Amino acid sequence: MTYDLRSLKLPRLGTGALRLFVSALENPLVGPMLVHRLKNDAGLSRIGTDDVDEAPTFLPMLAADERATPPLARSAPPGEPPGFRFPGVDDFTRSYREGRATPELVAERFLAQRDQSERDAPSLKAFIAVDHDDVMAQAKASGARWRAGAPLGPFDGVPVAIKDELDQAGYPTTAGTSFIGSSRAGHDATVVARLRAAGALLVGKANMHELGINVTGLNPHHGTTRNPYDDRFHTGGSSSGPATVVASGLAPVAIGADGGGSIRMPAAMCGIVGLKATFGRVSEHGAFPLCWSLAHIGPMAASVRDCARTYQLIAGPDPLDDLSLAHPTVEIDDAPPSDLRGVTLGVYWPWFRHATPDIVQRCESLLRALVERGAALREVEIPELDMMRVAHIVTITSEMVAAMMPYDRDHRHDFGLDARANLASARGSSAAEYVRAQRIRTRAIAAFQRALANVDAIVTPATGVVAPRINPAAQPYGESDLSTTTEIMRFAFPSNFTGHPAISFPAGYDSGGLPIGLQAIGRPWGERMLLRIAAAAELIVERKAPRRWYPLLDL
Repeated sequence: MTYDLRSLKLPRLGTGALRLFVSALENPLVGPMLVHRLKNDAGLSRIGTDDVDEAPTFLPMLAADERATPPLARSAPPGEPPGFRFPGVDDFTRSYREGRATPELVAERFLAQRDQSERDAPSLKAFIAVDHDDVMAQAKASGARWRAGAPLGPFDGVPVAIKDELDQAGYPTTAGTSFIGSSRAGHDATVVARLRAAGALLVGKANMHELGINVTGLNPHHGTTRNPYDDRFHTGGSSSGPATVVASGLAPVAIGADGGGSIRMPAAMCGIVGLKATFGRVSEHGAFPLCWSLAHIGPMAASVRDCARTYQLIAGPDPLDDLSLAHPTVEIDDAPPSDLRGVTLGVYWPWFRHATPDIVQRCESLLRALVERGAALREVEIPELDMMRVAHIVTITSEMVAAMMPYDRDHRHDFGLDARANLASARGSSAAEYVRAQRIRTRAIAAFQRALANVDAIVTPATGVVAPRINPAAQPYGESDLSTTTEIMRFAFPSNFTGHPAISFPAGYDSGGLPIGLQAIGRPWGERMLLRIAAAAELIVERKAPRRWYPLLDL
């Protein structure tokens, strides 16, 4: 078997060159020739030439796997994670219970800290919208419940940010654009409604890469979100705002969305935990429709415990989303064991090592430590990863073009430059190519099922490079760097395409102090196992404090 996922060498276009390129792409005479050339250079033309015999799979609905989580091994109770301690959900509820803080005081501090994060240079740009009155009204209601001794649960009064791809009553949903969301949502998305019912303090709509169509976090309309570990660098995207909110201390939990790694990549680049569950596990009702067959909503948190508890809260059947029905029971380990005895991790070494030296070194070091904690390693093979990459690109961009059709006539030129470039290129894909991509999806699912047959999870780095440096010359209008985009996405896209669950969690830092993440891809409905692996890693990796830190509690 030959590893075929390659690095691309495509030109990087600054703002001026990108503006000219977009104009040419949108020109009906020149555009088709440019799209044809771009598809050849990016390897996308193989979608019409490679032999595929399988029938198409349009939605990756995966059968339950009874082996997803083996029985718990007995071990000593887990200890405290080393290094910097991020305040978590339990810290907020403990402070409320003991009277050392109140939801009102936390809300006031959040509003002050968020405002400070915007005044500091450069502005953090973590949020698109924050309604001060709404935040305080929620906090007062939560405070009253705590004083009455009747909190709604462990999330009551705990700050949570929502990516501006999901409806939250009283806020517009912009999907990162300048024109979508002209009116305020009248109802919460199901995920938001479940958080609200649990008493969570919904602090605002977090920033995102426009339409989720790229992976840096540069947004020409709402500002480029900055990485709390070094604000000269990107956060990763498209859930850039949620990652920055959590990593900077503005909330212990945020909700992101993931169509090609958009939860896991920014989580890795900002040093936090991000979970993309099995396709359909979390209701999409109330999420802006961008990529129907690839979309996942999921938690981003400073700790594995908070990620797990948020996942448990938001996942499960929703009568408003048929794809969320008839699933296995949502389960987590409230106190996972500190070792991984009985757990087998699969590694496809050519794929694993296709990253920068710092990332490979840190991820291999963590892998060795997990083996010392009892995990077994088994080599696996995954064929045709490059064919999967091409099919995923055709699928996600085609579905985004379809999603934007209602806005195309009046707002085509209101998108940012990189969104316009990607949409214009995607319009060159045919219906036959889209169907062919779904035939490749059938083959991809089978390949991952074979690779997972004798292992509990497949481990890879979360990204091929650390967070890229922000180019000041590209602000605020953007640039195009498809080669770097491919490096960032190298390990993330397959599980969106196949529907398998995947998690990103901290693995350490590069020589410049930027976070690195390890990814685990699991069997269908195997989120509990992924969280157990991440929890074991959390006891190994020493966390570092971010440079931009806006705490809401005094611990």
